[in-house]
Amino acid sequence: MLESIRETWKNIVEQELKAYAEAQLGGDVQLPEVSAQTPPKPELGDIAFPLFAYAKAFRMAPPKLAAELKDRIEKIESRPAGELLVAGPYLNVRIDMASVATSLSTLIAEQKEAYGANASLSGKRVTIEFSCPNTNKPLHLGHMRNDSLGQSVAAILKANGADVRKVNLINNRGVHICKSMLAYQKFGGGETPESSGIKGDHLVGKYYVKFASWAKEDPTAEEQAQAMLQKWESGDPEVLALWEQLNGWTLDGLSESYKKMGISFDAYYYESETYKYGKDEILKGLEQGVFYREEDGSVWVDLEPIKLDKKVLLRKDGTSLYMTQDVGTAIMRHKDWPFDSLIYVVASEQRYHFQVLFYVLGLLGYQWANDLHHLSYGMVNLPEGKMKSREGTVVDADQLVDTLTGLARNEIIEKEREALVDDVDQTSSSIALGALNYYLLQVTPTKDMIFNPKESISFNGNTGPYLQYMGARISSMLKKYEDQEFSACHSLGFDSSLLTLSDERELIKQLARYPEVVEKAGSSFDPSLLCSFMYDLSKLFSRWYHDNPVLKASSNELIRARIELVNMMLQVLKNAFALIGIPFLASM
Repeated sequence: MLESIRETWKNIVEQELKAYAEAQLGGDVQLPEVSAQTPPKPELGDIAFPLFAYAKAFRMAPPKLAAELKDRIEKIESRPAGELLVAGPYLNVRIDMASVATSLSTLIAEQKEAYGANASLSGKRVTIEFSCPNTNKPLHLGHMRNDSLGQSVAAILKANGADVRKVNLINNRGVHICKSMLAYQKFGGGETPESSGIKGDHLVGKYYVKFASWAKEDPTAEEQAQAMLQKWESGDPEVLALWEQLNGWTLDGLSESYKKMGISFDAYYYESETYKYGKDEILKGLEQGVFYREEDGSVWVDLEPIKLDKKVLLRKDGTSLYMTQDVGTAIMRHKDWPFDSLIYVVASEQRYHFQVLFYVLGLLGYQWANDLHHLSYGMVNLPEGKMKSREGTVVDADQLVDTLTGLARNEIIEKEREALVDDVDQTSSSIALGALNYYLLQVTPTKDMIFNPKESISFNGNTGPYLQYMGARISSMLKKYEDQEFSACHSLGFDSSLLTLSDERELIKQLARYPEVVEKAGSSFDPSLLCSFMYDLSKLFSRWYHDNPVLKASSNELIRARIELVNMMLQVLKNAFALIGIPFLASM
């Protein structure tokens, strides 16, 4: 809404500059493009047009040119409502915020949950791959950043009109899987999740850690794991039975974790089914001459066109590599569900891998390879330092969620809020999930971050619980407004002209800007833009609400006008919550 208003004013300024230039200078005058900026202070207006670049052409000082343009534009009867201001070398516009508020109120009331959605990606099919856990250990904090990113970006892309398919590649084969299997075989003694009371993925992870400590004592441990992998690949019944048993335990455990964290997928792929898929594609490329064979029989791709060296695609014994597998998996996915774009949510250290993968798929002639994306993200650690899964020092996802839930429950009890919530356990769980997702997503994906559990669960500051509490406070206010005490206000119309305070104007501007933020977050695959928007909006609302009574305003008309602003605020918060994975709480 504001973007279209901004564009309209920009066009008017451009047209009047051109018309003035033709009248003063004659002929077809070439002028620089007009730049629309935001003034540094609200009192200077809402849009600023700097005129420095035109001073030389017109041979007049920018302030004088600004005054001349102001006079010319004010004579245009069809111009939008708004006030023109000369601010030194700038021609500024103060938007008629009352008309914006009226239109915005109608739009939000009509669209409700759909407000902010747009059609910028309408007709585009997008597959997004995320999570991709190994079946030798439970999810940890690093996975959680991946999962939060994937789930949120998928929701944001849907809000931008895309048809989205969320997929998960389960890494359930390889020597790392055999290490857990071998350790269980040697030391497990028939232990099961039921007999031990240990969640399946945790039980398998326990033996992955056990293998690492055993391997320090037995130098043949690695060889034994490799030997087990060879048996698996040759179809040894005993090894396959053990593999299926431990994989089943892990997958059951992962399913519980995903449910607890609100993560879901439309399709699962398994490495045990996809790892051979790319071999035929690489051999086709070899026949076509886009790859080449070395003297030892291995197949390579020349990466000089993308300023890299070369990469092996098939070993000399003809076996596949991760790159080979990923080539086949991408092609398989496109056959299953023809996408226009494929996004891989994978840590930043795999940047080289995806650069090569996309190039190889392009060489094989797949046009959709031009719209493949690596959504890379930085490391996530605790204040104490880095984590190592094989040493058992990772932060387990289930444990972290339970810790956050416990911290939230303590906060509710200590602040004596039990009576305000329907279900303390459910509310604590929702606060924990909001804290987790917001904290993980508020940082630009490419940056490394430190996750501080106690900081994330705080009800104050830049946190998910602070935003949830804001939503609960607003809900409480609106509930009070429905009481008989305010019945005289209910029948009044919304008089937006009463919202004249500076903070009210800024709130209206921010609420109107929400769809632009959703679109930008979608085009950049960056949920942190929405996090920043929500926090800035909530701080502004809190300041306004603190300084200006709503239910005790000076007149019924003003109460009604401010309540309408509060209603709009709540709807926008709810809509943004849904894209970030923050559960909305009406009370807390």
